Amino acid sequence: MYFGRCLPWYIVDRVPYFKRFKIQDAKMPSNKEQWECCKSVLISHFAVEAFPIWFFHPICERIGISFDVPFPKLTTIACQVALFFVLEDAWHYWFHRGLHYGVFYRRIHKQHHRYAAPFGLAAEYAHPVEVMLLGFGTVGIPIIFCYFTRNLHLFTVCIWITLRLFQAIDAHSGYEFPVSLHHFLPIWAGADHHDEHHHHFIGNYASSFRWWDAVLQTEAGVPAKTVREKKMKQKAKKIN
Repeated sequence: MYFGRCLPWYIVDRVPYFKRFKIQDAKMPSNKEQWECCKSVLISHFAVEAFPIWFFHPICERIGISFDVPFPKLTTIACQVALFFVLEDAWHYWFHRGLHYGVFYRRIHKQHHRYAAPFGLAAEYAHPVEVMLLGFGTVGIPIIFCYFTRNLHLFTVCIWITLRLFQAIDAHSGYEFPVSLHHFLPIWAGADHHDEHHHHFIGNYASSFRWWDAVLQTEAGVPAKTVREKKMKQKAKKIN
């Protein structure tokens, strides 16, 4: 699922027509960069993610994740996946923001910011500690949910993880289209939201939605900075 979703973005990077939709059009990833990133992600998949994958089945049996038929109703799947998106987004925001502080950034998160203009494959290009920490939001939240509710099917988990992977890859694609999802769902983050994070190395910490950054004033980019400065000046005038 991961590399299958990355492939279209690799092709898009090689087709001149799509350059008009590239957010940072002066920075196109080279084949060498793509290959180096791919090797790192493969190592991460086999060296870091192999362990939770190996133990996932016994965990499913222990906490009661169902893998029987019939599958859950579509409404049940949709509600649970929507809940996982909201909870993971909160987890991702706070821990991602924490990784930007001091030693955590220098020793851990800096690896992910090697590419100031991200591309699809770079979604999981990260330090092993970061992979496990932020990855827990994707895998751990459904496990905790099932532990307390005893109401979760493996099919739902597969759909959730697939959609979360697609979201992460698309957010790192570096492309903004007129039909991008956030144009129809304004609370959705999208590539333009996360591209600003890589470009400015700060702000826009959430994964799927925009509300955490909007409410806590951690939006990235020049427009967001202008708005924050304007609010600070207004507050200073009121105090004076």
